[in-house]
Amino acid sequence: PQAYAGSQTIPGNGEGQVEFNTPSGNIGCIYTPKGGTSTYQPQDGGPELSCSRVEPSYITVILGPKGPATQIKNPGEQGCCGDVAKLAYGNSWSKGPFSCQSSKKGLTCAASNGHGFFVSKAKVTVK
Repeated sequence: PQAYAGSQTIPGNGEGQVEFNTPSGNIGCIYTPKGGTSTYQPQDGGPELSCSRVEPSYITVILGPKGPATQIKNPGEQGCCGDVAKLAYGNSWSKGPFSCQSSKKGLTCAASNGHGFFVSKAKVTVK
């Protein structure tokens, strides 16, 4: 992977969940640790990275510890993009097997197994 401007540390809550948004506020992500939390259990046990885009249409992309990312179109009303930490353009974040890179073009995230996704206002791609 290429070197990025800065690695940004975003603190998790008491149960290890980490939330962050892109600076535009259009994309928001939640990292859930292995084993989940008292209120949410990933289907495969976790860890899990779930990112949602609000505009132009609501889409959620979920990346688990195995296999490719899953794209969910129109997942219903979701509470994306609250008042949480912003992953600044040019910065990267990583936790567990996942890493994300924020840029003005969009958000790129990948797991250590090579699967991942790109989310922007213009498009969503998963691999």
